[in-house]
Order: sequence, then structure tokens, then C-alpha cells
Amino acid sequence: MTIESKEAFAWAVPDALQVPTDPLRLRIDFFHQSILMSIFEGDAPEKRMISATDMVAALASELTFSSGLLPDNTLWWQNTKAGPVTAIYEPPRRRIVALEVEFGQPPVRFDIPLPGLVFLCTPGRPPWVYGVKSKPTKETNQVYKAPLLNVFANGRSCPGNNKYPERVADIIESFFQSFFAHAGDLVNRSNKFPKDTTKLWRFLDKAKDFPIDDLVPHGTLHDLMIMRMD
Repeated sequence: MTIESKEAFAWAVPDALQVPTDPLRLRIDFFHQSILMSIFEGDAPEKRMISATDMVAALASELTFSSGLLPDNTLWWQNTKAGPVTAIYEPPRRRIVALEVEFGQPPVRFDIPLPGLVFLCTPGRPPWVYGVKSKPTKETNQVYKAPLLNVFANGRSCPGNNKYPERVADIIESFFQSFFAHAGDLVNRSNKFPKDTTKLWRFLDKAKDFPIDDLVPHGTLHDLMIMRMD
């Protein structure tokens, strides 16, 4: 539509309210391949083509972002469509994990060593989990399938009935304190036991160290930084 006059777009209220009209000063039109800005200051509007980058920068100039206090071993923080994501490195350590084998029966508990892990955490949501051979220091570092149950092929964990905390620093402990089950992808998480991760847990129970060569490649740290999590 061609704009001939700003009066056509003046905002008007009933005369009885005695409120003056609010004339249009600026309008932005989004087309398929361009953005047009119209400025109403004289008798005829002044029109300018603008870039999406300039418009976003102008609108975002009034916004402020803060990550707040970040947990120890935070690798990076980013704001995404799915919400703010904090990547946290968990050093190798032993964990007591509980596997719910049969509903209504006590879980089977394993005392297992685990390799270093990278958790991608969003407040109130189940984390995404990956294995690493050492603490990542560059984007080209290799990441591996987490040798865990309740994790899908892309790294997203299955929450079950666990309600995750809003405080990001508490998400990793919440993940390990919940009951694990035969959920997610149980295959291709171990070179020694490629068909069933449960067998890996039984093998690791009371073992001294995690066999680092048993990790199955997933991608690179850069892949995690650019993937969509929505």
C-alpha cells in the first residue's frame, strides 16, 4: 500500500473525551526481501530502506543481559530460543546411581566411575549430557556419548517424573539423584557393550576407573554450541 498522507493513520478517540489525536510518526513495513521505514515529519512521508541488522541493533540497545552467578566449571553461557543454556563440565568421579528395574520394587544401585561429562542446562528442564576424555579447552575438542541411561541419541535426557530445579547449579545433582530406567537409547553408548548400556553399568560396578577408550564418539564441542535445543 502506498502511503500518501500521515493523516490516514492518525489515532483518534471520541470527541467527548477531549483527547487529541495521536499522529503517526514512524512506520516499519516488512516485505519478503526488504524492510521499509516511513518517517512522517512533513507533508509527505520520507521513506528509507533499512537492514534487519540495523533494526535489531536499535531495538536491542535498550536491553540488558546478565548470566548471574555461574556454577563452577562453566564452559559457556548462551541465550537461545529454548531459553538460557549453561554448559557445565563435570570432572571424572564416582556416582551411586539407582536403576528402577521393576515398577514398585526397590531400585538396583550401582557404584560406578564415570568419565568427565558436559551438561547443557536450562532452568527447570532436563539437561543434555555428553562424555569427554578431558576438560574441553577449544571448540574442536571431541565429545562422546554419555555412558548413561535415560539419554537419547542426540544427548537430551529423559526427565521421567523428575522435576528439575530452576537453579542451574542444582541440575546435575538432580539428574543423578533421580531414578534411572530402561529409557532413552541404550545402544551405541559403549564399545564393549554396544547393545545394552545396562551391561556396562554392571561391569563398572565397584570398578576403580572408567575405561576411557570405551567412549563412543558423538561430535565436537562446536556441534554442541550451535545445535538447536528447542
